[in-house]
Amino acid sequence: MKRLIITLCLAISLAIGSFGVGWSGDLQKGFDAYEEGDYATALKEWTPLAEQSEASAQFNLGVMYAMGHGVPQDHKTAVKWFTLSAEQGDAMAQGNIATMYAFSQGVIEDKVYAHMWANLGNSNGNENGKKLMEHLLEQGMTPSQIEKAQDLARECVAKNYKGC
Repeated sequence: MKRLIITLCLAISLAIGSFGVGWSGDLQKGFDAYEEGDYATALKEWTPLAEQSEASAQFNLGVMYAMGHGVPQDHKTAVKWFTLSAEQGDAMAQGNIATMYAFSQGVIEDKVYAHMWANLGNSNGNENGKKLMEHLLEQGMTPSQIEKAQDLARECVAKNYKGC
C-alpha cells in the first residue's frame, strides 16, 4: 500500500508539474518522449538541461530515478535531483523530497524534515504537502518535532531554499 501511494504521488507530480510550464524545445521533447514511454530519449533530453540547473528537468529526472523509468530505480539519485529542483523553489520537488523522507526512500526516515519539505511545498502551491503533513501528524509527531520542522521551514525560506 505504501509503495502504491508513493508511486501515485510521484506519477501525479510529473503530470501536474508539467502544466503551465514554459518549456524550451528540448524540455518539451523530453516530456513528449516520456509520455510515450520513450524513457531513453527523455533521459537524453533532460540530463544536459538538469546539469545546467534547469529545475523542471531536474524534477523530471528525479521522477525517472524514483520510479525506475528508463534507469535503474535509485532513490538516492532521485533525492539528489529533487533537492536541486527544490532549492530553486519547485513545489512539486519539495513535496517529493518530503515523501522520500516520510517513507525512508534514498534518505533515512525523518519526520521533521518530511514535515519541513511538505510545509514548503504546500506553501508554494503543492496541495499534496498539506496531505503529507496531516499524515505525519497522524503518525504521532510530537509538538517539539512540529515546532522544529516549522523553524527549519522558516530558516529554509530565509536562505532561499539553499542548503536545507
